[in-house]
Amino acid sequence: MNEVVKSTMLIFGALFPIVNPLGDTPIFLSLTREYTSAERGALARRVALNCFLLLIASLLVGTHILSFFGISLPVVQVGGGLVVISTGWTMLNWKADGEEKTTAQRAARPKDILQQAFYPLTLPLTVGPGSISVAITLGANRPHHEGGPQYALVAAVVGSVLIAASVWLCYGFAERIGRMLGEAAMGVVMRLSSFLLVCIGVQILWNGASALLRTLN
Repeated sequence: MNEVVKSTMLIFGALFPIVNPLGDTPIFLSLTREYTSAERGALARRVALNCFLLLIASLLVGTHILSFFGISLPVVQVGGGLVVISTGWTMLNWKADGEEKTTAQRAARPKDILQQAFYPLTLPLTVGPGSISVAITLGANRPHHEGGPQYALVAAVVGSVLIAASVWLCYGFAERIGRMLGEAAMGVVMRLSSFLLVCIGVQILWNGASALLRTLN
């Protein structure tokens, strides 16, 4: 059982700083600013569920999926880095479209609102290529416990649940955080977070490109 706890803490400790729900909260709030509290809460729950599914799939079968399609981790990092850069750049240059768009957003049906729960709120904002590549690496190098593969499965499930719960809590309280900071401060934090998102995308892209370039030597 101690090995399961250690593996769970390893998964949580490795993924939490990369998923970074606290840092992504201002961007989540900015993308959902026209929605009601109930709609934002529904989105937070759906994003948390999507995060859990993505992480557990990456931990358990990620290496097999990449092997089946003949895709290497550096290629995933290059492609994912480009997506993260694009998302961060769009957020960095985002401008309000006025009251007309706000009214249309508020009139949107819940099922239409939930369409963006996976993209871009889950992927790449919350669980991006960096998180997925780390999860796949952890899954590929998970230790074989004395209790058998079921121990590794328990650790992967519990670790993913903890990450998803942290996402749900941070996004669920995003509106309160926004009220405490104020609109001006949230605007500054959102711009800074968007810039950091671009930088993270560049770093992910460079990590993948560097690994690919080393294979040419």
